[in-house]
Amino acid sequence: MSNKKDLKAALFAAFPFTVPILAGFLFLGMSYGMLMASRGFSFLYPCLMALTIFGGSLEFVAATMLMGSFAPLQTFIAALIIQARHLFYGISMLEKYKGTGLKKIYLIFGMCDESFSINYSAEIPKNVDKELFMFFVTLLNQSYWVLGATVGGLIGSFVTFELKGLDFVMTALFVVIFLEQWLKEKKHYTALIGLFSSVLCLAVFGSEDFLIPTMICIVGLLTVFKKPIEKAGGLI
Repeated sequence: MSNKKDLKAALFAAFPFTVPILAGFLFLGMSYGMLMASRGFSFLYPCLMALTIFGGSLEFVAATMLMGSFAPLQTFIAALIIQARHLFYGISMLEKYKGTGLKKIYLIFGMCDESFSINYSAEIPKNVDKELFMFFVTLLNQSYWVLGATVGGLIGSFVTFELKGLDFVMTALFVVIFLEQWLKEKKHYTALIGLFSSVLCLAVFGSEDFLIPTMICIVGLLTVFKKPIEKAGGLI
């Protein structure tokens, strides 16, 4: 059982690592909350979705899906593929999460890209409990997102001017992710596969139904060309 001193030491050690995440998550979270408000949802929706889903890009997609027709299978597959990278994060963290007890349940649920990056690579001070450090990194990062989404939802509910431009936040988010991937690779195989799959499936299936075929196509092509991509230094 951890004492108050251990909890305080772990919290104070974890917080500085999460400060950059605080700035990003508050801004993006507020944009997400305001987007939900602009579509007629109470601030409780982005708050509860941030608490239970906690997947930034997925939550933006979910905002659009909630406005569409009832399609549970399509929603499930889209959510699975969008968050599939967490399977690889999980495998990487098996050793680090070993022996964390009940905290493992929350560590698995709350593992986002940023928490994974910190918990996997951070040099934790010797006098700090590693399990508590990882727990607080995860908790703080989710707290920032929940706070941003809730505040954004509240602000959006009082805004009287048009908020349609916020739809572009999701587009901008994916553009930034794409550009980061492009800059990391010497040869842009994965980026080109994504572009090719998207354009092809958009032309074949139309704008309403191209998402799932595109993701299946991307996964298939990445599997087929896995070896040449790895030789070129690509990221899979």
